[in-house]
Amino acid sequence: MTSVWWIRRDARLADNPALLAAQEDGPAAAVFAWSRGVHLWSGRRRAHLARVLWSLREDTGGAIGVRQGEAEDVVLAVAREHDARVVFAAREASPAGVRAQEAVAAALEADGRELRLVGTPYAVAPGRVVKGDGTEYKVFTPFSHAWREHGWPAPAERADPAGLAPVDSDIDLDQEAAHGDADDLLVERHEFRESRVLDAWDEYVGGDLARYAEERDRPDLDSTSHLSAPLAYGQIHPRTVLAATARVRGDAARKLESELAWRDFHADVLFRHPHAQHESLTAVMPEDAWVTGRDADEAFMAWRDGRTGFPLVDAGMRQLAATGTMHNRVRMVVASFLVKDLHQPWQRGADYFRRALLDYDHAQNQLNWQWVAGTGRDAAPFFRVFNPSAQADRYDPDRRYVERWVAEVDTPTYPAPMVDHATERAVALADLKRGKATRASS
Repeated sequence: MTSVWWIRRDARLADNPALLAAQEDGPAAAVFAWSRGVHLWSGRRRAHLARVLWSLREDTGGAIGVRQGEAEDVVLAVAREHDARVVFAAREASPAGVRAQEAVAAALEADGRELRLVGTPYAVAPGRVVKGDGTEYKVFTPFSHAWREHGWPAPAERADPAGLAPVDSDIDLDQEAAHGDADDLLVERHEFRESRVLDAWDEYVGGDLARYAEERDRPDLDSTSHLSAPLAYGQIHPRTVLAATARVRGDAARKLESELAWRDFHADVLFRHPHAQHESLTAVMPEDAWVTGRDADEAFMAWRDGRTGFPLVDAGMRQLAATGTMHNRVRMVVASFLVKDLHQPWQRGADYFRRALLDYDHAQNQLNWQWVAGTGRDAAPFFRVFNPSAQADRYDPDRRYVERWVAEVDTPTYPAPMVDHATERAVALADLKRGKATRASS
């Protein structure tokens, strides 16, 4: 009996429980829905997605289908074509992902079919890690301890690429990649083949992982795992990563595991509080603290374009524009600068990152911005204001990162700092104090 595998954020053959479940009783038909939501992605993300799906098609002998339309229509059509009574898919936890799976489930049920959700893109499914009384963790450290105690299964076996029934496509992936490049060309193309992602990860575990604990905050050193994009597009599962790090002793592996715990923590928060995608979980500032108008727009564009006069901020924003990624330490610095030096709401920065990041992950992006802004769960307190000059001295001591991305940094053409950091820090802290007083009196 044929089943359907609805491809979501799991475009891979290795460690894919939903695909294995679909293949359990025979060949599975596989389809990805190229929906209106995907059309709204940035060109860089659409181009990379098209290449990821192209690679998966190649690995399966051209069997998977990619069709234009909303998921409920596409999945139902393929189920009917293959007389499939059951559709298997990974469970999503983001607001948009939940809406999509509810729509697909309703469409299938109305047609006498069933959606079965198997697995998630996380080591531990959002909502599973709870306190002894069944309530959520609001602080990361105890969450991470409980997360480790909860544990996760070993990686699933690799699916049979020959065990897929051919599905027709109406999306030209080569054309979509070309269109995405034309809209939003990156200076470097990121790896999109599952086999090479896995090979690179194995090489990292045997090599540069040993330096991760000491060097992970150094943007001038290439010591990070480069897993953010493969995780975002589902070419590697966190279980696969954790199975490898479990075999490695020392702080480096534990630090990397902690980053995956943060990923699960943020997904858990957004799952429980869907409004956190747009609204602050904790009010810390009075609304009139945020600047508006033409001056605010011009300041935002200077930040966006890497023209602030603060070399580390400008290097990060130029790296983002050119490559679609940015070192995590620098992400924190540029976000703090926008919110606390330029006094702009975190939502504005998060929205720009949504369009600019190739490795965009909704929960990670929104909740990381809330962390910096001091409004999220276990957030950095608002009075922690990153000094961009001090951060550069500490984490890019030889200025190799800055000089790579800001070639004119030591020339007369480089702008002077657009604000005085000490002054703007004082303004931000005064607004914070005023906000506390207002809330206390209300």
